[in-house]
Formats: sequence, structure tokens, C-alpha cells
Amino acid sequence: MRLLVIEDEPNLAALVRAALDRAGFAVDHAAGLAEADACLRMAAYDALVLDLGLGDGCGLTLLRRLRARHDGVPVLILTARDAPEDRVGGLDTGADDYVIKPFHMDELVSRIRALLRRPNAALGVRLSLGTVVLDTVTRTTQVGSEPLGLSARETALLELLLRRAGRVVPREALDQGLYGMDSPATPNAMEVLVHRLRKRLQDAGADVAIHTLRGVGYLLAAAE
Repeated sequence: MRLLVIEDEPNLAALVRAALDRAGFAVDHAAGLAEADACLRMAAYDALVLDLGLGDGCGLTLLRRLRARHDGVPVLILTARDAPEDRVGGLDTGADDYVIKPFHMDELVSRIRALLRRPNAALGVRLSLGTVVLDTVTRTTQVGSEPLGLSARETALLELLLRRAGRVVPREALDQGLYGMDSPATPNAMEVLVHRLRKRLQDAGADVAIHTLRGVGYLLAAAE
């Protein structure tokens, strides 16, 4: 899943991006409203982390525009503004959550996952196909009753494939979901990642298979 962090403090933005990357998200960063608008025109995001005090305006301006065009993307406000009227204003404008700086990074990641678990949001609790089960909250995978130790990137790939099990997932959709704008995939990175995940599933005796459709994408289906 892909997130956009809109934060003008470089060190904090880097820390938030690193934490979300470790949690298995693909993360883009915008330092202000203009950059955020450009990102939103180029990519679809599952959630936004939005600062209010940006160098080129208030984050609520962006939030109002999103809600005015009926864009329901989950938005978590991350700000130092801690007055009750600020919190009320942010939530009434259309934010889904409001976190005050300073904050604990693990709590921020947990709150984002909670947003994505809401009805019609992107994050289900458990995804499964055959003997393969992925818990999208704990980021753990099992084949039958045995744990399958996957890297964060392998887990993210498996999640994308499980969400569209039985359907072809275009290569471009996987690239968007797994890599941010600042860390694009190298030409053979996807092939290497798919090969690793396929081998781990085979070695664990999973009854599913990843099929490659050359020039199109990948398909996760029950093994024949």
C-alpha cells in the first residue's frame, strides 16, 4: 500500500518515512502543498499523513480540496497544534485522525493501520488463499500452521497479490504499491522479488502459485 507524507521538517519526514517503510508501506514525501498536489496527480494513495504548518500554506487547505471533490482517502493530521479548537477544526474539516507532536512512532504506524482497517478502507485483518494466510495487522504469514518468515517487501508483494487473487495484477500496479517515487524499482527488481517469494512459498509447501504473464503482470492462484 502506498502512503503520502506531507511534512516540511526534513528530519521528521525522514524518520516517519523510514518507520512506515519498515512497516511494509511504499512511501512518498511532499514538503508542501504544491508538491502534495503534484504527487496526488501522479499517483493514487491509500492514506495521507498531513502536517498543518507547511511553508506554502496550511494543510487544511489541501484537506478541504480533497473533501470538496469527494475524495475519501484517509487523512491523518500530524501537527504540533494541540489546542482543542485545532483538533476540532481538523476533524470537522474531514481528517480521520489527529496526532499531536511529539509522538511515538509505533503509535503513528498503529493509527495508520487502524485507519486502513475501517469499512471500505484498504487494510483487511486477514487475507488468505488455500493454505496461505497473511495477517495484515501483525504483518505475519503462515502456510498451514507454520510461520513463513518473509521480508517486509516480500510481505507487501504477497499482500498485493492476495488482494487480487485469481486476477492478473499489472506490473505497473505492483511497482506503484511497492516502491515510492524516490526509490523506484530497478529494471529487474520485481523479477528478483517475485522469484524470492515464489521460492519461499514452494519451499513451505504452499498450495498456491505465482504465474508470470510476460509483458503484462503476475497472477496468484491455486496450484494445479
